[in-house]
Formats: sequence, structure tokens, C-alpha cells
Amino acid sequence: MLYNDFQNKRLSALGMGAMRLPVIDGDDSMIDRKETENMVSYAMEHGINYYDTAWGYHGGNSETALGQALGKYPRESYFLADKFPGYDLSNMSKVKEIFEKQLEKCGADYFDFYLFHNVCEMNIDAYLNPEYGILDYLKEQKKAGRIRHLGFSAHGSVEVMKRFLNAYGEEMEFCQIQLNYLDWSFQNAKDKVELLNDRNIPIWVMEPLRGGRLASLPAAAYEKLKAYRPDETAPAWAFRFLQSIPGVTVILSGMSDYRQLQENVRTFETENPLNEAEKEALLSVADGMLSGVLPCTACRYCVSHCPKGLNIPMLLDLYNEHSFTGGGFIAPMALMAVPSEKQPSACIGCRSCEKVCPQQIRISEAMSDFAQKLNP
Repeated sequence: MLYNDFQNKRLSALGMGAMRLPVIDGDDSMIDRKETENMVSYAMEHGINYYDTAWGYHGGNSETALGQALGKYPRESYFLADKFPGYDLSNMSKVKEIFEKQLEKCGADYFDFYLFHNVCEMNIDAYLNPEYGILDYLKEQKKAGRIRHLGFSAHGSVEVMKRFLNAYGEEMEFCQIQLNYLDWSFQNAKDKVELLNDRNIPIWVMEPLRGGRLASLPAAAYEKLKAYRPDETAPAWAFRFLQSIPGVTVILSGMSDYRQLQENVRTFETENPLNEAEKEALLSVADGMLSGVLPCTACRYCVSHCPKGLNIPMLLDLYNEHSFTGGGFIAPMALMAVPSEKQPSACIGCRSCEKVCPQQIRISEAMSDFAQKLNP
């Protein structure tokens, strides 16, 4: 197992995420405890020492299942990460209550790593609201030794991350972002990496395989990659890309079965980052996968011609994400911060924007489709 240094600690380069644990009969809230314990046992035996869970994973059962699986090992033999669930605004006033319950559920006296969960457009105002006292409380727990390292995860834009860091940056020791070769351009991960590197904040990676989307590739794309590395698997290509990114310290993978775990452990026995030609080949594969997305360049000509004043480039960006992913939470989450009169459904289909669009995008049709996707 490869390890990376973090403040005099050796963290396994591969961390085990507990969002996609094995379940029974397809029920996400029914974790297969026996299989989870077997997987944690294999992970521990093969050098994985970083384990990540959260309040809402598996219907609230992830923390308990992971804590039970880790309970048979000495506490100092692994690092445990959990998060304050600010993705739900109703939790903002409950930081003490939730933190205490999380320790209880995990069977732990402290968390090695604790995060503000999912900093984004929808919750940034609440996270920064001093009335909730979230940062103050977490700093108290850190001072008391119940949190060893404090950080944050983010699905929001670069601008939201900057705002959070401008307010709380001095307290943030690491940051967890969605990072993979598809989102390098698609979700502007490249600029997020540059922001964190500029601030000397180590990077934790989530969604390295894009929810499994990058675990298998179209045959033509995979053949293109095999010309460079004939024996590398599709998941390994994704991990090698991340080994090429400066600042990446821990790569979390939500492995849902024994085979995935074994394969990923084998990959992380060696460090073999991509050279520039290989990286360009992989990013061209990503471009091919994204060929169906709307080619908005954010020139904003459309905005000045919209009688409803919609932020069309932002909406098209979210539409692309929602359509490519086949749903998911990112677009609906971001739109929670958008007033109803600025939502996709507010488009009146006048097509004024389309008359000035250099890319000739059928914006009104995209807005109508987006509104239907959001409210089927």
C-alpha cells in the first residue's frame, strides 16, 4: 500500500469510503454487516488505514456499521473521518447534538478527521452564519482532542470554495473535492485543485470513478488507452490520473464488494502516474464522453436578452451535469439557492436568447427539458 505524509502521519493513499457499502436485497439502508466486516478486515490487512463515513450515508446506518467493523482493531491503528451534515439546513442548529451522536454511533472517543460536509451554494450562508456557532463548537472539540484535524468537503463552485476559505481558511487543514478525469473540465476540478494548491491545502478525493461511470469505458476508448498501457484496467487509469495531480493525499473509493476492494488495493501497491501523452489521451477520452453536452461557452450574450433575467450559462451548466449523470443531487442542490423566479421553469420560451447565441443552442428547449427532469 502506498502512503502519503500529512502532518507527521502516514495516510494510506487509498481510503475506504462508507457511502457504498454492500447491502441486502438492494436496500441502501440495509447494510450487509458481515460482508462489510470482511471487507474492512481485508482493507486493514492490506494497509488501508483511512476510513470515511457520514451522518446520512445508507439512511443513517453507515456510521454504526463502519464503527462496528473497525471496533475489533486498536483505535490507533486506523484514522476515522466523519462530517457535520450541513447539506440539510435543518441541522445547522444541532451541531453539538449531532456530533455527540456521531461519536456514539461510531463507538469512538474522537475523530481523526472531521469535515464541514458538502459546502455549496445552498448552504454557504448558513455555514458562515455565526449565530449557529458551528466553527466555534468544532474548534472547541479540536482543542479538547475529540477532533484531531478539521477540514471540509465541497461540491460547490470555485467561487463558493473561495468564500468559505476566505472566512474559515485558517482553520481548514484539508479539503475533499469531487475529482476525476471527467470532471477535470466538466466540473471545473482543475481550478479547484489550483485554488487548494495555491493555499497549500492538501486534497482528499471523492468520486474518483464518478460513481462507477469510469470503471468501464466504451470499447473504442479503452482500446485507445491500451495502446499506452496494455495491462492497466479502466479503474486503474482513473487512479493513475489522480496520482499525477499535485496535492492529492488521500483518494477515497466507495467500494461495494470484495472484488472492487481487491482490485483497487492491487492498483495502490504501486505509484505510476501518467506522463503528459497518457494524460492527454485520457482527457480526450473524457471529451468524447462529454460530446453530447450543450457547448455553452458562458459568453453571456443570452443573459442580456432574457426578459426574465435568468442566469442562462449557470442553468445550462447544471443542465449538462444533470443530464449526463442521469439525475443525482448536484443540480437540485445548487438550484435550492436560486429564487423560484430564476429557476429553469421561469423560462417563457420567447427564444430571444437563441437569436444571439454564438453556439446556436436551443436554450428554451433545454430549459423546458430541465424543468421536466427536475419535476417529473
